[in-house]
Amino acid sequence: MAESSYDEVEIEDMDWNEELHAFTYQCPCGDLFQISLEELAAGEEIAHCPSCSLRLTVIYNQEDFVPQEPEAVAVS
Repeated sequence: MAESSYDEVEIEDMDWNEELHAFTYQCPCGDLFQISLEELAAGEEIAHCPSCSLRLTVIYNQEDFVPQEPEAVAVS
């Protein structure tokens, strides 16, 4: 069964919350939808509100949140 979403929002329209270590967006209930960097890197696209049952679909490019491998340094 697919999760239904209250709305869709671009990641650029969300705010970074240092205290929560998550991107947030205002929920109609007064709390904040939240999605962490780890969830984004794992391909998660649903932000949850901890105070109510609403969910928000986050539109983003997963590749932007995958940790990059350090480039090999050529030794001459």
